[in-house]
Parts: sequence; structure tokens; C-alpha cells
Amino acid sequence: MIDDTRAKRNVAVLVAAQAFLGSQITMIFVIGGLAGQQLSPNVCLATLPISMIVFGSMTTAPWLSTVMQRLGRRTGFIIGAVGGLLGAGISAYALTIESFWIFLIGSFITGIYMSSQGFFRFAAADTASDTFRPKAISYVMAGGLISAIIGPQLVGILSGSTPDATVMRFFPVYLAAMALNVLGMLLFVFLDIPKPPVPAQDAPRGRTRWELLTTPRIAVAVICAMVSYALMNLVMTSTPLAVVGCGFTVVDASNVVTGHVLAMFAPSFFTGHLIARFGVERIMGLGIAILAVAGVVALQGVELGNFFVALILLGLGWNFGFIGATTMLAGAHAPHERGRMQGLNDLLVFGGVTMASLASGGLMNCSGGSAVEGWQAVNYAMIPFLALAGGSLVWLVMTRNRRIA
Repeated sequence: MIDDTRAKRNVAVLVAAQAFLGSQITMIFVIGGLAGQQLSPNVCLATLPISMIVFGSMTTAPWLSTVMQRLGRRTGFIIGAVGGLLGAGISAYALTIESFWIFLIGSFITGIYMSSQGFFRFAAADTASDTFRPKAISYVMAGGLISAIIGPQLVGILSGSTPDATVMRFFPVYLAAMALNVLGMLLFVFLDIPKPPVPAQDAPRGRTRWELLTTPRIAVAVICAMVSYALMNLVMTSTPLAVVGCGFTVVDASNVVTGHVLAMFAPSFFTGHLIARFGVERIMGLGIAILAVAGVVALQGVELGNFFVALILLGLGWNFGFIGATTMLAGAHAPHERGRMQGLNDLLVFGGVTMASLASGGLMNCSGGSAVEGWQAVNYAMIPFLALAGGSLVWLVMTRNRRIA
């Protein structure tokens, strides 16, 4: 009988980290564009702070993955929490002097934390059996359910405590983010994932990065992860701007994002079971289809109900697409290829997310003359990328079926 006791303990620690540390990302994503809109010299750059967070994550992923491969997951995750602490502190300082450029530096350093959080899902699989692996990944992602409640609600409480509409209303939010990172450092003390063994001289080196990327199953997993995450970020980043631009309040925007993040993580309690029962390809395909429906709903109008339904569907589609892609990738490379492939995967995924978050502000603020036209442009931009992900997944299934036949 397979003993997953250690894996379950690690999952519990990672779920708590996802819940509490993860809430800082939802907090910052709610206010980053709004603060950027007030600080930036050009409204088209409003979402650049969020883009810098994702860019920081993208550029951190390769070396942080190498650190984890050599020194262990715990060291890497503590480095991430330190990055989150410093990034939040610098961002808070930038608000006090109203410096957009220092705000961007703080956002970039925050990306170190975001990168480390991306490895939580892989860490859950490190000590898990093949049977428990998809469930472990899902449970860790489900920790985001708590962050969905904590993060946006803290924004509503803390930013609402300042009566004026200056950028300083967001200052308490960054102080809260600093406190969350300190809590995270304490949590990682209880993580029990062995350091990877040092490979012997004659140990297999594994495939090169190019060989890994040209492996069909890995290529499709990376494409679907990129598209799922990038499109979710494209729409979510512009949502607070759209909600406020259409006449609603920051609290309304926080509530919409709360619904969205709940939908991102609540299904994780059963996504792993669905993958085990119906197959990873079907769940990924369902996720891509739901993302498309989210875009259709968003294009039907700009009432608060439209925002809620579209963002809930967006979160659900991301959950199925991204967890499915993660599960497919985790089973498509050897243990000694883990550091190389996981760092490369997150470099590509967050590279796509960086471009999406940067494009989000431009589409939202500089497409047409109103918030409604900008919101429509954001959602129309999803179409070609959904076609790419859906087409690649269909190709993989057809290729496998022909091989079996």
C-alpha cells in the first residue's frame, strides 16, 4: 500500500501558504491598475504595475527553479516571501511620494513572490504517488479559495478606511501584504520536501529544453497553460478599470474579483477527481470552452450582473484549463528534468501573462472613447488564443488516437 502521509502533510502546509500568502496577489491585482491609473503619466500605462509583477515572475522563474533544484523547495519559497515583503514595502513607499517609477520597481520585486507561488503546485506533486498527484495539485490550488475571500475583502475594508480618493487610500493594503509575507515565512518551516539528490557523473542528463518543448504532450500542456493563464489575466486585470469606469465603486470591483477568484479555486476540490475519472484532455478542453463562454457573456453588456457572471466563468475556465495543463506537464517529464522543465514552463507561461497584462491596459484605456468600448476590445482579443489552445488540444488527441489505431 502506498503511503502518502508525507505528501499530505506537505499539501496542508502548501494549502495554508496558498491561502494566506496568495491573498496578497488578489489584493494587488485589484488595486494595481487603479493605483497605476492615478500615478502614471499616461492612462494607457495604467496596468503596467501589474505587468511588472508578472514580468518579475517570468524572469525569476528560471533561476528560482534552479535554486529549488539545488537547495530545496523550502529555501525557494522563503526567498519568494522575502521578495513579496520587499516589493510591498517599496510599493507602499512609492505611494507616499507619488512616484510611478518606484511603484514599478516595487511591483517587479513582488514578482519574485508570484514566481515562487507558481511552484506550490509542483511542490505538491514532489512527494505524492501517481494516484495522489492530481488530487494534491488540486488541493493546493484550492487553498486559493481562502485567498479569494481574504484578499479582495481586505481591499474593500482597508482602501475604504481612507475617506478621500487619493492614491494613499491603497497604502494600508500594501502594509497588510507585508504582514502576510512574514506569516508565510513561518509556514514554510513545516514543509518536508527532501532536497533533490545531487546527480552522479554518469546520471542521465535528460532532454534539452528544445527536445522537451518539441515533445507533443509537453508542447500542448505549455500552450494550454499559457493561454488559460494569459487570458484570465488579460480580462481580470482590466476588470477593476472596467467596473469603476462603468460607474460602479471600488467595493463593487472588489466583490466582482472575489467572485472570480472563488470560481478560480473552489472547483479545485474536485478538479483532480474529474481529471482522474474523465481524463486530462477532456477537462482541459472543457476549461477552454468555458473561457470562450465567459467572453460571450462579457460582450452582452456592462451591468454589474454581466461582470459577475463573466468573471465567475473566467475563473472556472482557468481552473480546468490550468490545473489540467499542470497535471499533463507533471506526468510528461522525468524527475531529473524537473528543474529544467518547470522553470522553462513558468518562464513561458508568465511571459504570456506579462504580455496579456500589458495589453490589457492598452486595450481598456486606449481602444475607443469609453470604458464600454475598451472592455469589448479586451474580450474580443481572446478569440485567436482560444482557437490556438483548442486546436492544439484537438491535434494531440487526434494524433494519440491514430497512434492507438
